[in-house]
Amino acid sequence: MREGSILVTGGAGYIGSHAVLALLDSGWRVVVVDNLVTGFDWAVDSRATLVRGAIEDDELVRATMREHDVRAVMHFAGSVVVPESVTDPLKYYRNNTAASRSLIESAVACGVKHFIFSSTAATYGTPEVVPVHEDAPKAPINPYGTSKLMTEMMLRDVAAAHDFNYCALRYFNVAGADPQGRSGQSTAGATHLIKIAVEAATGKRGNVSVFGTDYDTRDGTGVRDYIHVSDLAAAHVDALDLLIVKPEASHTMNCGYGRGYSVLEVLDAVDRVTNMKLDRRMEGRRAGDPAELVADNSRILATLPWRPERDDLDQIVTDALAWERRLSERTDR
Repeated sequence: MREGSILVTGGAGYIGSHAVLALLDSGWRVVVVDNLVTGFDWAVDSRATLVRGAIEDDELVRATMREHDVRAVMHFAGSVVVPESVTDPLKYYRNNTAASRSLIESAVACGVKHFIFSSTAATYGTPEVVPVHEDAPKAPINPYGTSKLMTEMMLRDVAAAHDFNYCALRYFNVAGADPQGRSGQSTAGATHLIKIAVEAATGKRGNVSVFGTDYDTRDGTGVRDYIHVSDLAAAHVDALDLLIVKPEASHTMNCGYGRGYSVLEVLDAVDRVTNMKLDRRMEGRRAGDPAELVADNSRILATLPWRPERDDLDQIVTDALAWERRLSERTDR
């Protein structure tokens, strides 16, 4: 067992619960703080400690950090639905930016020196060059991306002023589920394409909407870089090790595979895996959606020992489908 604990905010949610598994499997003690607004207590592995509460509750968070000898924070808590951020921007600046500021302040006050932040490719907006490098202009086209970029800026400034380092990991499109079936995407009303598609494949939806068929892409639909959630969780553990070993440096890195699939190509993959044909409904574009987002992942490959192990679209779909079927069994019970 490693020295100290890791505090995982939002650890009862989709990506956070997989990070909890990766940390536990690598020998860390883990304490989760989650308000369970979108997360589930049963999604937190029994080896971890769950504290129900909000990350902006300074008293609760600081007491948790001290009681559990927290050495580092992995911060996943926040709101993540891009179209909702366009219609309700203040929710995103409260949940993603203001709440993150409180959490960072608590970390500094408690002497927690390492911080890993769940950021997003939405910080780039509509990139001029694809694949997108970390040094590309940051010009978010929705409040979700802006709220995350503001947190990155806070972390940069705090690291310059305190004994503190951080790694901001900019996710591209996260999909799939734990191959051992321990966790997966469980949130009702999710807007992720692969989640929607496997819901349709298991009869929970009647069809799949394709938002935008007139983009300047190979088939007119949006192109995204899909990364398996377990690969993403593994990258967080490697980033944590780097922060601890080299406390003088902070990092910002893309998390993706460096290749993209269109919406129609993803739906074709679901058709292959399920041996059925999804009902596709062509719709207009959604506000805040760029045509193409694909990672230049050269920096993370050069900086961390991390290497993708599940970078196969059909496998990502297979794992997501297996989890969706588990959820159906859970509901039936």
